[in-house]
Amino acid sequence: MKKNVVVLFGGNSSEHDVSCISAQTVIKNIDIDTYNILLVGITREGGWLYVDTIDAIADGSWRESKISAVISPDTTKKELILFKDGGYETKPIDVVFPVLHGLNGEDGTVQGLLELAKIPYVGCGVIASAVSMDKVYTKIIVDTLGIHQASFVDIRQEMLDDMDKAVMEVEDQLDYPVFVKPSCAGSSQGVSKAHNREELIASLKLAAQHDRKILVEETIIGREIECAVLGSKDVKASGVGEILAAAEFYDFDAKYNNAESKTVVDPDLAPETVEKIRNFAVRIFKAVDGFGLARVDFFVAKKKNGKDRVIFNEINTLPGFTAISMYPMLWKARGIETKELVNQLIEMAYERF
Repeated sequence: MKKNVVVLFGGNSSEHDVSCISAQTVIKNIDIDTYNILLVGITREGGWLYVDTIDAIADGSWRESKISAVISPDTTKKELILFKDGGYETKPIDVVFPVLHGLNGEDGTVQGLLELAKIPYVGCGVIASAVSMDKVYTKIIVDTLGIHQASFVDIRQEMLDDMDKAVMEVEDQLDYPVFVKPSCAGSSQGVSKAHNREELIASLKLAAQHDRKILVEETIIGREIECAVLGSKDVKASGVGEILAAAEFYDFDAKYNNAESKTVVDPDLAPETVEKIRNFAVRIFKAVDGFGLARVDFFVAKKKNGKDRVIFNEINTLPGFTAISMYPMLWKARGIETKELVNQLIEMAYERF
């Protein structure tokens, strides 16, 4: 008998559109001999809708669905409730694949709902999702591992009421240029680079539009390297890939809208550097209590003696599954096709309960 897998996509976040693209890849690669696929899209406004076909995701018509959907938090039910024409029906849920990037999906909120319902789900749990989404707390955890990362200053939105004081706090600890990032926003939304005080003020105001907590980091000049992690008890790291950004840095536009940005699998790096990155990726994944999958991002810079210096950047607990996404590309390079990868992740979900 087939099991029912619910694929959640969209989401009330700045990465709504990217999630819809990732979901299509995931859906196309689920083993339909094993699973019935139930599609639930979350609108930008936060509405949950039942979706009939993958084609409706591709053309955007799913947002016009007249069927509302709710995952019951009742542990004894484990069901999807569909509301239509004043009535309702229920469908049993065996497992959920939350293909949700960013806030309100990748940050532990949806994971908390599924924990309440005791429904198996793909990916990291509440704690790992929450701390990995929050760049400041990720840095605090990684500090305990002795892994090098960019120096940073933690600025809160309320501090911007006295902008001069906030700016002084940054300038006392970091030299220009600096990167300014919302602590809890994905896909480089609200991220900018400040070369002077005027740009820093503008960058802080921009970041504050996305989150009340702001991370200001020293600029690291180096290659942008990513590593994929897969597993629960037996955690494995892929090889590494390199981001060749078309812009000054790999912001949202450079990532998704600029055809000149490229990703390279197995870039030219010293073998010992690759192994260090792979080792660090697994250590960081375990330190945040990761489960299932993550992509861990690094910089590789040169020391004065010419040797590579590996610097942690961030961890992403629900990496993209788009055509240009590094996570599935890295595993494909290691002989795991996307179909096998997706179904491994679903089967791994049952280990949680």
